[in-house]
Amino acid sequence: MTPANHVTPVTPATQVTPTVERFTRAERWLHWATAVLVLTAAITGLILYVGPLTALFDRRELLKTVHVYSGLAMPVPLVAAYAGRWRDKVRADLRRLNRWTPGDWRWLRTRGRVAGDQVGKFNAGQKANAAFIAGMIPVMMATGSIMRWFDPFPLEWRTGATFVHDWTAIATWLVVTGHILVAFSKPPALGSMLRGRISAAWARDHHPRWVPDADGATPTMAEPSPASQEEPWTSASG
Repeated sequence: MTPANHVTPVTPATQVTPTVERFTRAERWLHWATAVLVLTAAITGLILYVGPLTALFDRRELLKTVHVYSGLAMPVPLVAAYAGRWRDKVRADLRRLNRWTPGDWRWLRTRGRVAGDQVGKFNAGQKANAAFIAGMIPVMMATGSIMRWFDPFPLEWRTGATFVHDWTAIATWLVVTGHILVAFSKPPALGSMLRGRISAAWARDHHPRWVPDADGATPTMAEPSPASQEEPWTSASG
């Protein structure tokens, strides 16, 4: 029996978690289109490089064609992301990725144990990953083109291109595997690349210089400009 003076607490039907926009649709499209092309080139390249795997596939020439043209297409998503009215947010995030602060260097040297309060929209690991991919694409395109259309090039070029291409491919596998493992270890960050939004509390805790005023009472907030929110790089030593 319920006492006469008992008050039943009222529970809200739903509780809205305040969120912020982390990535626009164009940025997510850029990320996933590039990821598909990189993985396609990496997987087909691995099959072509490892003899036992190659033996499992009858259509080697098709694999070579897919490998070559997925590599050549890697810059296409970035070019397309710059082509429409959505390019402002894409360019703003690319500036953030290219902007290293002393706090970033400290964060990178300590693997995130120090300078967590200095992290902007992207931490130093994300910036390093983006820098590697940005450098990897032209290197692989150039060396792969020499290997595929080798007639005009001397033997020394072809040998050097093969060496660089193979070792860059190994480095790419290591970096991409690490990136995937880290992404799955941080479900909120991975979810923001799928849905575009992330909780304001998570953004405040992990990227305080991006949304320094985020709190539970703010459902959405305007994105600060990179120049106003992130300290310019001054020295590697910090």
